[in-house]
Amino acid sequence: MTSREVPTDRDVWRIAAPMILSNVSVPLLGMVDTGVTGHLDSPVYLGAVAVGSMIFSFLYTGVNFLRMGTTGIAAQRFGAGDDDGLRLALGQALAVAFGIAALLLLLQLPIGEAAVRLAGGSPDVQKEAITYFFVRIWSAPATLANMVLIGWFIGLSNARVPLLIFLTVNVTNIVLDIVFVVLLGMEVRGVALASVIAEFAGLAVGGAFAARELSKRGGHMALSRLASLRDYHAFLAVNTNLFIRTLALMFAIAFVTARGARMGELILAANAIMMNFQNLTAFALDGIAHAAEALVGKAIGARDRHSLETAVRLCLKWSLLFAAVFCGLYALGGPFLIAALTDLDAVRGAALTYLPWMVISPLVSVWSFVYDGVYIGATRSREMRNVMLIATFAVFVPAWWLLQGLGNHGLWLAFLLFLAARGVGMHVGYRRAVLPMAGARA
Repeated sequence: MTSREVPTDRDVWRIAAPMILSNVSVPLLGMVDTGVTGHLDSPVYLGAVAVGSMIFSFLYTGVNFLRMGTTGIAAQRFGAGDDDGLRLALGQALAVAFGIAALLLLLQLPIGEAAVRLAGGSPDVQKEAITYFFVRIWSAPATLANMVLIGWFIGLSNARVPLLIFLTVNVTNIVLDIVFVVLLGMEVRGVALASVIAEFAGLAVGGAFAARELSKRGGHMALSRLASLRDYHAFLAVNTNLFIRTLALMFAIAFVTARGARMGELILAANAIMMNFQNLTAFALDGIAHAAEALVGKAIGARDRHSLETAVRLCLKWSLLFAAVFCGLYALGGPFLIAALTDLDAVRGAALTYLPWMVISPLVSVWSFVYDGVYIGATRSREMRNVMLIATFAVFVPAWWLLQGLGNHGLWLAFLLFLAARGVGMHVGYRRAVLPMAGARA
C-alpha cells in the first residue's frame, strides 16, 4: 500500500496475521519454562521461575510504551515519506531504551530484592527467584531494544520482521531451556540464562534487518539530535502518557487478582483461569490492533482521511468477527478448556460458575483493543491516558465498591464495565481527536 492507496482487507491481514502468530508464541514459551522446571526434583524451582517471570513481566509491561510510542511515530513518518524522521524515531527510541536498561542494571540489587520480597513465597523459592532475577536482568538492553525494533517495523507496515524477532527469541529460548536445564542441569540459572541469550539473538536479527532497511532509504540523521533533550519533547510527551495509561491498566488487572485472593484460594485459582481466557482473546485481537496502528498512522502521515476511515472500519470489522468467534469458543468449549487447565474438581466448578463473564467479554473488550491501535497510530496518547484513568478510577473502582455485595460476580461485572468504558470513551473521542489529524474529507 503506497501512502495514497486506500487500505484493503489484505493490508490488514498482511500485518495482523504475523503479529497473531508472534503473540501465540509467547504463552508457548511460558509452557516450556514451566515444563522444564516442573520436572526437576523440587517444586521450589517451578515456583522460583514463576515468581521471577512475573517480576519481569511487570517490569517490561511497564515500559511497553517503547513499542507503542515508536509504532505511532514511525507510522506517521512513513506515511509522510519522511526518511529523516524515521531515522530519528528509531534512534531516539533506542537511546531511551538503552538508558532505561542501564538504570535497571545499575539498580538491580535493590529492585531485585524488593521485588522478590513483595512477590512472596517460601525462603527457598525466594532464594532461587533472586538467582533467576540477577541472571535475567542482563537481558534488559536487548529486551527493550527489541520492543523498539518491533514497534518501528510495525510502523513501517512490516510485520514479517517482528515475527522473525519473536520466533528467534522464543525458539532460541526453548532450545536453550532444554540444553541448559535438562542436559546440563543448570536449574533456575539455566532458564534465566536461556532468556538472556535468546533476547540478544533476537536483537541481532532485528538490528540486521533495521540496518538493511535504513540502507535502502534516503535521508540522514544528525547525531547531535540524539544528544539534545529538546529534540525528545514529542517522543517523551507521547510515551509519558502511554506509561501512565499502562500503569492504570496494570492496576486494574492486579486489583482483580488481589480482590480474588481475599475471597480465598478457590476464587483466586478460578480467576486466574478466567484471566487466561481474557489474555487469549487479547493475543488474537492485539494482532488486528497492530494493523490499526500501522494503517492509521500511515494515513495520518499522508493526510488521507478516506484511508484513515477505511482502515478503522476494516479493523473493526475483523475484530468484531474474531470477538464473536471467541464468544462461541468460550460458550461451547469453555468447560473443556477449563478441564485442560486444571484437574482439581473444586477449581473447575468455581471456574464454570464465572465462565459466563468470559463468554460475553470478547464483545465488550473488542472496542478498547481496536481503538487502542487507532489512538497509538494517531499518537493521541494523552486521550488514551485520560480515558484509561477515567475507566479505572471513575468507573471500575466505584463499580466494584457498589457491587462487592455480589462477591466475585460483582468483581467481574466491574471489570467488564471498565473494559466497556474504555471502548466507549475512545469511540466518542475518535471523531474529535483522531479524524481531524488526517485533514478534511476529500
